[in-house]
Amino acid sequence: MSEALSETDNAPPEVGEYPTASWYALATRSRQEKLVRDGLADRGIEQLLPLTRRLSQWSDRKKWIEEPLFSGFCFGRFSLENQLSVLTVPGVVRIVGCKGPEAIPDEEMLSLQKLAVSGLDYERHEYCEEGMIVEVIGGPLAGVQGTLIRKAGRDHVVVRVRLIQQSASVQVVRSNIRPVRNANDLPLTCNLRNSRNSTDAYSS
Repeated sequence: MSEALSETDNAPPEVGEYPTASWYALATRSRQEKLVRDGLADRGIEQLLPLTRRLSQWSDRKKWIEEPLFSGFCFGRFSLENQLSVLTVPGVVRIVGCKGPEAIPDEEMLSLQKLAVSGLDYERHEYCEEGMIVEVIGGPLAGVQGTLIRKAGRDHVVVRVRLIQQSASVQVVRSNIRPVRNANDLPLTCNLRNSRNSTDAYSS
């Protein structure tokens, strides 16, 4: 179900174009994240698929199940020189990136690796970063919208009154906010939508 690569993607690389191995996000077919993880491992490619536990209600009982933290994505560490080997792993849709594959910073992956082996309970959270328009979803400020900023090492939401060019900020807890839909120009929006569309096409 891999998407066809563009002519630019297939162009022969210049000498020295490929860096050493880096981490990349792989968009996967629906519910085939573990298949991709195992396929990468079989080919000797370092991989990471953070899992989270969820209590599932069956007709006659409850059961804890493990599912991917980020549905539709698996991570692999490789050189783009070997991308064909990655793209032919069963279940892989594409290597994520707006203008071809884009590497993930090592420090982000190191944090994710530590989280995955910590033994602590963790769960997916709406993606928020400084400068985004967010909404408070709980407590006395529920419904308040503003811009997310970092001040003195803590998250704050800035509420603006544009007409009089005044604003106020209030400290918030990251787990108590969510991005406002269609209000943020997020990096990688294009490829995430493409990945979702491709994945949905295979699951329908």
